[in-house]
Amino acid sequence: MTLQEWTISELQSMMTKGELTARHLVELYLERIDAVDRHGPKVNSVIETNPDALAIASSLDEERRGGKTRGPLHGVPLLIKDNIDTHDRMQTTSGSLALEGHIAPSDAFIVKKLRSAGAVILGKTNLSEWANFRGKHSVSGWSSRGGLTRNPYALDRSACGSSSGSAAAVAANLCAAAIGTETDGSIICPSQTNSIVGIKPTLGLWSRSGIIPIAHSQDTAGPMARTVADAAILLGALTGVDESDSATRLSKKRAFKDYTKFLDENGLKGARIGVPRKMIGTDKRVIKIFESCLDVTKQMGATIVDPADVPNFNKFSKTEMEVLHYELKTDLNKYLAGTKALLKTLAEIIKFNEENKDRVMPYFGQEHMENAQKKGSLRDKKYRHALAKNHRLTRREGIDATMRTHKLDAIVVPSGGPSWIIDLVNGDTINWDMESASPAAVAGYPHITVPAGYIFGLPIGISFFAQAWQEPTLLKLAYAFEQATKVRKPPEFLPTANLSL
Repeated sequence: MTLQEWTISELQSMMTKGELTARHLVELYLERIDAVDRHGPKVNSVIETNPDALAIASSLDEERRGGKTRGPLHGVPLLIKDNIDTHDRMQTTSGSLALEGHIAPSDAFIVKKLRSAGAVILGKTNLSEWANFRGKHSVSGWSSRGGLTRNPYALDRSACGSSSGSAAAVAANLCAAAIGTETDGSIICPSQTNSIVGIKPTLGLWSRSGIIPIAHSQDTAGPMARTVADAAILLGALTGVDESDSATRLSKKRAFKDYTKFLDENGLKGARIGVPRKMIGTDKRVIKIFESCLDVTKQMGATIVDPADVPNFNKFSKTEMEVLHYELKTDLNKYLAGTKALLKTLAEIIKFNEENKDRVMPYFGQEHMENAQKKGSLRDKKYRHALAKNHRLTRREGIDATMRTHKLDAIVVPSGGPSWIIDLVNGDTINWDMESASPAAVAGYPHITVPAGYIFGLPIGISFFAQAWQEPTLLKLAYAFEQATKVRKPPEFLPTANLSL
């Protein structure tokens, strides 16, 4: 059997009919990882495969033969980012040699949910080291432990970060779906850059416990998949109140175990969608794709409110960085203290990196970590004022104001521009002049990106975001758009962009 770009529903159907077993499916994916990731194109998206994956799949096959299935993820192979704890024979390192050999003391809450749902954790994905918050001139997709992840659409182009491995693996069909994490753009950017669907949930919809942190006020994990329906399946499976994460308490009456019920091909009909013209940038190629997307939404019955600008969308960058530095020090120290890792503090991580800079810092430094180490506690007025300003400008005086003024269901923007050439000398050279991810990320609001088109074969996405807990609305809109367009094409692993397109 040749591995296809099967959806989760298709996999379930085949396993139910006896046409495919979870074990054989795992074998197919492991073979493809070996062929695509490590030998052929060398995308290098998987940092480690699970030595127990075949045994887990076999046990799930036994359950199915016995008449028991746990739900839509039963026997489905998934990959998860290497900053998410698994208490098994796989490491959790955030891509850093500083944590090499670290085995988490317990599964992250969302990993427990995955196992309970019957998913097969196939392995862990590479990422931008420390979730892209180590040095100011970082190379997205590079980590000292995992090396460089490449974009499967053009191998000399960036897969973006920090969830680069998760996005590239999904795009390259190395798993059914994957989990990434985001603090600001780390699900949205790699998803759009690799032509997949990515959801950055409302802060608190998924638990953060057992995930190596940057900043608790913005960090969240989220689903990454080739279709909106697959992302919706994964989104619902991992919701739930976690006593170890106070933010999840707010989800108790707001979360759903099944988000697929909101998928509606006519979901754009009657919707009011705002266009914040000041946030879409000036790249005429991107704007052309974006305008065609707006035409589709109109044809599907949506009312486009244009312009519907988001005030203050670019007025919190300094205070956002201030908050991230403060929280990194506090949150990472707390995480490390609860592990058996040899290094127990941010200061010790910084020292290790410096002592091993030839291996750990051959291309860029650790300025963000050093700046974080200089910060005081979260009781400092400077931190509290910065956090309050961030929330005010992105929520009440930002997204909330726009949606209230124009009576919107969602706001739509391009997700980004075409991927940039990988540059190990200078670091990331992103030339995007638009702002899509930060307002929702800093506000803690939901955001979904869907494939929208290509520029010289390089993917471009379209983003829908809204106020807290509006995942049902965003899924409805994104699914209707996806079904009306169906623009996604599998990657061809070209050595460079196809300039003839």
